[in-house]
Amino acid sequence: MSEHLDEVDVVVVGSGAGGLAAAVAARKLGLEVLVVEKESCYGGTTARSGGVLWIPNNPISTFRPQPDSMEDARTYLRHECGAHYDAARVEAFLTGGPRMVDFFTRQTDVQLIPLPEYPDYHAESPGGRTAGRSIMAAPMDGRELGDRIRQLRPPLREITFVGMMFNSSAEISHFFNVTRSLRSAAYVARRLLTHAKEMLVHGRAMRLTNGNALAARLAKSAFALGIPLWLQSPVVGLLRDGERVSGVMVGRRDGQQVPVRARRGVVLAAGGFPQDVARRAELFPHAPTGREHHSPAPPGNTGDGLRLAESVGGRVARELPNAGAWIPVSRVSYRDGITGVFPHLIDRYKPGVIAVNRRGQRFVNESDSYHDVGVQMQKACAEKAEVEAWLIADHRTVRRYGLGFAKPFPLPLGPHLRSSYLLRGATLAELAAKAGIDAAQLQQTVDTYNAGAVDGKDLQFRRGWRVYNRFLGDRTHQPNPCVAPVAQGPFYAVKIVMGDLGTFAGIRTDAHARVLDGQGRPIEGLFAAGNDNASVMGGGYPGGGITLGPAMTFGFIAAEFMAGRACAPTAAQGESAVLSPS
Repeated sequence: MSEHLDEVDVVVVGSGAGGLAAAVAARKLGLEVLVVEKESCYGGTTARSGGVLWIPNNPISTFRPQPDSMEDARTYLRHECGAHYDAARVEAFLTGGPRMVDFFTRQTDVQLIPLPEYPDYHAESPGGRTAGRSIMAAPMDGRELGDRIRQLRPPLREITFVGMMFNSSAEISHFFNVTRSLRSAAYVARRLLTHAKEMLVHGRAMRLTNGNALAARLAKSAFALGIPLWLQSPVVGLLRDGERVSGVMVGRRDGQQVPVRARRGVVLAAGGFPQDVARRAELFPHAPTGREHHSPAPPGNTGDGLRLAESVGGRVARELPNAGAWIPVSRVSYRDGITGVFPHLIDRYKPGVIAVNRRGQRFVNESDSYHDVGVQMQKACAEKAEVEAWLIADHRTVRRYGLGFAKPFPLPLGPHLRSSYLLRGATLAELAAKAGIDAAQLQQTVDTYNAGAVDGKDLQFRRGWRVYNRFLGDRTHQPNPCVAPVAQGPFYAVKIVMGDLGTFAGIRTDAHARVLDGQGRPIEGLFAAGNDNASVMGGGYPGGGITLGPAMTFGFIAAEFMAGRACAPTAAQGESAVLSPS
């Protein structure tokens, strides 16, 4: 297929996991496919992500502390979704997810590995599991992509160390323990040496992990199948034949617009709207102008898919209790004037780190999931102009674990202190004055916390009670891997504000990933996957990978539907026989 295609079976808009999964599955099922990507690199938000997929009953997690079941997964999602439980879509996800995993691991270059200790975020809830539902992409050698490695979106700068991404909590532990363990020191030395060679030869890390590995594996599969991928090619409109979506109008680098017909369908997988200021103002209560929110998502995720769907009668799910997957973030200033966004994925769970609001009060179990902490941050600041809080820790804790973008010993704190990213005070009162926190209340808060923390107890929020709390704590710290006193000055603070790991308020779709109109009827020829598709989790966040798991599953389901239409186009209510992978 050439760069001058004017008609294919399937056009996929976006090159993240949802889009590439749809493209690869459709091609394997015999359809001619084109992927168009508006940015100059492929991989989407996936390439910046942790690369985890939440798939109950998946065939990868062969060892589970508890057997999984469809009924328990349904029970858990009913509990997590509440009034926004969509039985048909949930059933499609739960039945399609394991088939999707089997298909990609057997028939493509996608390799997935188990995370045997990764719990659901609310594992104690009905139907929850302490492990087995989250899986992730296996690491990959970037040289397998050949020259096209240069076009793969790099990992998020703020969560790398000298350009390296880490594949597991065990790997991160080696870096935390580099000055305490000869084994860890040797491991870190090997990793740094290998990485230095890769940077010297290739200009970037070749050991791809996490979401970078998932995007690379999907892309390698697409390239091997001969699927064209047009970069810098935004879709500026949809083509229609009557009521059916029949293709796209693509804006190309030469300034011209190119129509491309799609015989079977168009899949919208453009990454949601985390960088769309107007849509944020509309749907994020904490961001009345849209600018009070700080997303680490790629700059091109500006809601193109949602606008395209709306242009032909599609509707956005505005009723969800949370329009995004919330996470506390901090803003990092670089010497070149660029400001980055650091997502607080690890530090909050560590013993000796607490979070307070401007009044100096704790407001949350800091070791709950990023989304849960984000929800509580918004509630705690509902009457304030800005959703903000501060992570507080003492010197021993910061040198042991780091705090936000500030890394642990032996890396220096000086640059972060000079940039004011990290605040320091010899006493809590001095720190409070620098941060603008109520000093007397902060002292009382720390005293109250420390009274239980000396015995490993959080008397206010029961920190460490959830399996997930302990999963990312420090297991070597007993009796509670999440709780230690804040006692030895000097003391430090990092300001956190509201960010996201993706948007939930996507396009309303049915169980086949077909876009629905205002009357709930499928718009023929139009599908949505990834964050363009309204979250099947009902605006909740039940476990690690609840974005990528459904993204790939509904991309796969859309491909099956498009491939199966030729076999059974007249089934009742638009249902079609599904052509199973072979």
